[in-house]
Order: sequence, then C-alpha cells, then structure tokens
Amino acid sequence: MNDNKSTLCGFACNFWKALKKPSVKYSLGILLSVGFVSGIIFWGGFNTAMEMTNNEEFCISCHEMEDNVYQEYKNTIHYSNRTGVRATCPDCHVPKEWHHKVVRKIQASNELLHKALGSIDTREKFEAKRLQLAKNVWRVMKKTDSRECRNCHNFEYMDFAVQGRRALDQHSKALDEGKTCIDCHKGIAHEMPDMHDVDPTSTVGNI
Repeated sequence: MNDNKSTLCGFACNFWKALKKPSVKYSLGILLSVGFVSGIIFWGGFNTAMEMTNNEEFCISCHEMEDNVYQEYKNTIHYSNRTGVRATCPDCHVPKEWHHKVVRKIQASNELLHKALGSIDTREKFEAKRLQLAKNVWRVMKKTDSRECRNCHNFEYMDFAVQGRRALDQHSKALDEGKTCIDCHKGIAHEMPDMHDVDPTSTVGNI
C-alpha cells in the first residue's frame, strides 16, 4: 500500500515538475499543438469574414451603393433576364481566385476610408466622382483582361453561328484585335458618366 502511495506521489511530483519546467521536446510539442489549433481557428475565422463580405447584401449595406449604382444595376440584363441567371456585385467586382480575392479585399480598405470621410455620401458627391470611379474600375478590368466578365463570358465558349450580325462582327473584330470585354462594354451595368473629357476616339459603347 505504501509502495502504491509512493509511486502515485512520485508520478504527481514528476508531472508537476514537468509543468513547471518542461523539457525542450515537451515545450516544442505544446507550441506546435497550440499553433496548429490557433491556425485552424484563424483560418476558419478569416474565411468566414471573407465570405460574409462577399455577397450582395453586404455590398449594398452602404447607402452610397444601394442608392446609386445598385438602383442602376436593377434595370440591366445582369439583374433580370429571360434565363434567370443573375450576376451580383461580387461576381463582377471580386475575383474568384484566392490570391486575387485577398488583394481586392485589402484594396477595399481604401473604400472604407472614403466611407468614413463621406466622399460620396450624397447623390451630388457621387455624380461629381462618377467618372473617376468608373475609370478606376475600367482600368482594373483592362489590366486583368476583364477577368470577372470572363467567368461567364468567354470568346472560346461563344457560338458565333447563333449570334446576331452586329454581335458577330464586333466579337470577331475584338477577337482578331486582342480586345477585352471592357473595351466595348463600358456602361453595361451602370449609367455612363459624363464623358466630356474622355478621348472621343475611345470605344465606350454599350453593345
């Protein structure tokens, strides 16, 4: 009986000593375990936050978006059409690929700054900046070869045989000249800004 007590006491003492002064191997194991669990929690939380900010409801939670571009978008074929396929705000403005999406989310912090500053908190302010805002989007889409447009629209998937004459001519020409969607489809989802200071030879049509 005394031997059992001594063994139990010795185990408890050794365990307490290990907790007070763990070995390098034991400490490393704890650190790795804690780091692994923390990484899972962080990654899950980060992904959850990303998805929460990647839907139309979040996009129009700011009145600047809901009262302006969202109302324009509701009158376009991307909102309502014969097939019922809708392209929402993130479909057009947020990349699907992970690394591009993260970069876009980081860039969005600038939008939060201007929200706080009230840069476009009235219709008048928004209209005054509409051309600048449009140019920013056009520049990005040009740089990425209209990446988000091509999630749904792609020259490779087009059946030119069933397109109308005008669309066939324009798409064939664009394909030959290496143009991208935004070269011709500016204003497809939102009202065009005042183009008085834009090069009149540039293509700004809404095909």
